[in-house]
Amino acid sequence: MTHDHASVTAFLGDMYLASGSREAVTRTLEDRYPSDLGAILVFDDATGRLADLDYWDAAKTAPAPSAGRPRLGVKAREVTLLPRHWDWLGAQPGGASAALRRLVEAASKGAPDAKQRRDAAYNFMSHVCGDRPGYEEALRALYRDDDAAFGAIVAAWPADIRAHIARLLKP
Repeated sequence: MTHDHASVTAFLGDMYLASGSREAVTRTLEDRYPSDLGAILVFDDATGRLADLDYWDAAKTAPAPSAGRPRLGVKAREVTLLPRHWDWLGAQPGGASAALRRLVEAASKGAPDAKQRRDAAYNFMSHVCGDRPGYEEALRALYRDDDAAFGAIVAAWPADIRAHIARLLKP
């Protein structure tokens, strides 16, 4: 699994259902688990936080907004910078928008560091593991990088939960 910002993972209780792009997971859940959609939890793989999916999204057929470059999925939003930042951006090839896109792309392609991976695992665990035996001890072991203690504490947790935590922690 990559730590792609568009990648999500779905669970129904302790059971892993699907992983992949938001669109692919949405289609899978709509097709295979239509009666369970309200109970399914979907997590952003980059942050471990809960993510919302747009089931049967009417907006998919709505016309795109006119700001930005809608055919490319570009959205116009406000950015606040100091004058020296605007000066630097304006001097870059392609202008401010192109320079910002390049900077964001370069930063987002970098592998998440250990802290980001631990935080993603914590966010996921806080939603699905809070009532499990050893939860608080597992968090302490996680943040002090005590892999042996962490592994021993979570060993009794459901396999799908342990596997997803391991994926989130993997560099």
